[in-house]
Amino acid sequence: MAQVPQTFFDALAVRTWCGLALRALGHAREEIDAINVYPVADGDTGTNLYLTAESAAAAVEAVFDGHAAGREGPASPSLADAVRAMAHGALIGARGNSGTILAQLLRGMAQVLAADGEAPHTDGTGLGLALRSAADSARQAVAHPVEGTVLTVASAAADAAAGARGGDCGAVARAAHEGARAALAATPGQLAVLERAGVVDAGGRGLVAVLGALVETFTGEAPAGPPPEAARARGEAPPADGARGRTPAADGVPGDGTDCADGALEGGPAFEVIYLLEAGDEAVARLRHRLDALGDSLVVVGGDGLWNIHVHVDDAGAAVEAGVEAGRPHRIRITHFGLGDVHTAHGERPPREPAQRAVVAVVPGEGLAALYAEAGATTVLARPGEPPASGELVQAVRRAHAREVVLLPNDAELRHTAAAAAEQARAEGLRVALIPTRSAVQGIAALAVHEPGRRFDEDVVAMTSAAGTTRYAEVTLAEHQSWTTAGICQAGDVLGLIDGDVAVIGSDVDGTARTVLDRMLAAGGELVTLVLGDEAPDDIADRLEARVRDTYLAVDTVVHHGGRQGSLLLIGVE
Repeated sequence: MAQVPQTFFDALAVRTWCGLALRALGHAREEIDAINVYPVADGDTGTNLYLTAESAAAAVEAVFDGHAAGREGPASPSLADAVRAMAHGALIGARGNSGTILAQLLRGMAQVLAADGEAPHTDGTGLGLALRSAADSARQAVAHPVEGTVLTVASAAADAAAGARGGDCGAVARAAHEGARAALAATPGQLAVLERAGVVDAGGRGLVAVLGALVETFTGEAPAGPPPEAARARGEAPPADGARGRTPAADGVPGDGTDCADGALEGGPAFEVIYLLEAGDEAVARLRHRLDALGDSLVVVGGDGLWNIHVHVDDAGAAVEAGVEAGRPHRIRITHFGLGDVHTAHGERPPREPAQRAVVAVVPGEGLAALYAEAGATTVLARPGEPPASGELVQAVRRAHAREVVLLPNDAELRHTAAAAAEQARAEGLRVALIPTRSAVQGIAALAVHEPGRRFDEDVVAMTSAAGTTRYAEVTLAEHQSWTTAGICQAGDVLGLIDGDVAVIGSDVDGTARTVLDRMLAAGGELVTLVLGDEAPDDIADRLEARVRDTYLAVDTVVHHGGRQGSLLLIGVE
């Protein structure tokens, strides 16, 4: 059925466009994933674009629902309301390089379209200016722009739209789409790696799909899509669906995806680090310089106090710490790129095959995320009150890019969510084992005995045993009066939880932590693991280490810093 065309670009047109773009990216996702050869063959550009567009569309729907329910003024939102919601939704939901750049493209459009907050709609001229702003904003967000990528396609779309600016929105959108298609076809001539692989740029292919949805919004008819990618480049057949992971995508900067194994191979950094950041403009400017010196593939998008940071580095902890110094990072995602990942900007090694095995773990703080990532795990950050959904865990399993995956939820309340994610991943052909870890310290114990070289079942049994023999505890503050298994606590009391149950109610952190530790070690133990939260007393680790050393024979202590993990202290005893 043909889409009812929109005459002007108003709030309803924004809503329609987001829905059509999401549908178009959904149809093209596997194709885009399969042609991702630059800058790294990580096979997720189509998926990242889809998830980013999904977040943008959901934000626009929420604004419409709010107005319809009478919670936000008039019965329907203004153009400014809709485009701001679209840009904000894309920003907070951006995934990977491709999604981050798409978020900045939408933000650039919103800056023009929302400039006159009272205008109910814009015309073809306004749409052309918005597309120009989008292309320029995206290019400025990338630390080291590369031609032959989505940035080139976006600029060509804006140039073509400018030539049709006197027309209506449909004419401008069609011109932008045609300009983007032509630029996409030319990308193999701009990047040798694309020409060798016989494909066009994957990020640019995604943008063509988004602009095709814009044409359909104003004309009611979907334009012709690009011909098969490989045929454009070298006259060969396009990669089959099974090529996912062997020929992944181009997102506009060197190093989208990643490279290296067991740290950093010669081709590029070992980790992809992504986080939202609440910070001012000056702090972000300093952060740009610092992250650019740490790694590559740096993209910084956003503004008005909220930013999305994407970078590839060898030292994931340093990248997160830089964010902490600049402001408040959250929704941190750290991915370790396994053996065979290729930064094709460096050039000559073939695209990677999936790794044989990977570990995916949910962690409660930035410090633990860096610790797990350095041990080779793909991490999903769970901030207090923001547990990850099963879809986020499935996406993390895909990012791990392995045939076999061990999933560590590290929280009893996430067991069902993790089970649903594991089941979905199995339906996609992956072998997934869920180890029911109930705390991050159990996950640390499991990861310590992980050996990718042994049989999968043996590895899972060893990791499960290590986690199961690790008792876990937590020291935290009571938020309100409550009945507990240790009696009634008041707001502000210090609680000591052992194996998930409140065992100690105290008035000071040191005393409560000592009591908890003594009770745990009364049953024996050889290794104590302490994970300190940001709000833990400065010297509590030294005092607890001294107590273990002076009181318990042949018991070692290891200390980690967990960052904003929600609790003052995590304790593990093995």
